[in-house]
Amino acid sequence: MRLAVIPARGGSKRIPRKNIRPFAGRPMISYSIAAAIESALFDRIIVSTDDAEIAEVARAYGAETPFVRSPELSDDYVGTIPVVADAIRWENEHHHPVDDVCCIYATAPFVQVADLRRGLDILHRTGAEFAFTITDYPAPIQRALRLNADDRLEMFEPEQFASRSQDLEEAWHDAGQFYWGKASAWLSGQPLFGPHAAPIKLPRYRVQDIDTPDDWQRAELLFKVQTL
Repeated sequence: MRLAVIPARGGSKRIPRKNIRPFAGRPMISYSIAAAIESALFDRIIVSTDDAEIAEVARAYGAETPFVRSPELSDDYVGTIPVVADAIRWENEHHHPVDDVCCIYATAPFVQVADLRRGLDILHRTGAEFAFTITDYPAPIQRALRLNADDRLEMFEPEQFASRSQDLEEAWHDAGQFYWGKASAWLSGQPLFGPHAAPIKLPRYRVQDIDTPDDWQRAELLFKVQTL
C-alpha cells in the first residue's frame, strides 16, 4: 500500500500553533492534506500529531489521525525520519504492509499535485531509496560571506574571490515540501541526503521556508500572487 504521512506536532515555538494557523484563509495544514487527497496516490493519509486540536482540524479536512504521537517523538529535537518510521510501523501492525511512503510537511502550502505525482515516478524510475524536492541557491555558495568576531566580513572560500559566478558549481538545497521513500528506507533510519536519493527539482518562486513571522508574511504574498 501507499501511505502519506503529515507530521504536525503541537509545540511550535517560533510561530505558535503554526500547523493550524490560518494561512490565506485556511489552516496551514489543510493545503498539504488537500494536495495529498487530490493526487489520488495514497491508500491512506495520516497526520502524526500529539495535539488534539491539530488532530481535529486534520480530520475536518479529510486526513486520518489513527494514533496519538508519543511524547518521545514530539519534542524539538526529534527528526522527520523516526516520526515517519513510527507511522509506518503502526500501519504495518494494524492494517496492511506499506510499500511507498510520502512525508508531506504540514507547512507546505506551495506543494502541488503534479509534483507529488512526478516525485513518485522519479522514485520508481530511478530505483532510488528516496526522492525529495530541491531548489537551487540564488547566488553561488562558494562566494558566501560570514561576519567574524570583529563584525567584519570574510569569505567562506577566499580562493574563489576572483572566480566568475558562471564558472562555479551550481548548488541546491532541500525545498522542505515532501519526501518520497520506500518504506524499508524510512524504517532503516538512513539519512535522506546522499547518493541513494533522487532530486525533484522545483523553481525558486515556489519554495519558501516558513520559520519566522517574516517568512510567513512573504509566503502569503507569494501564495496570493501565484493563485490570482
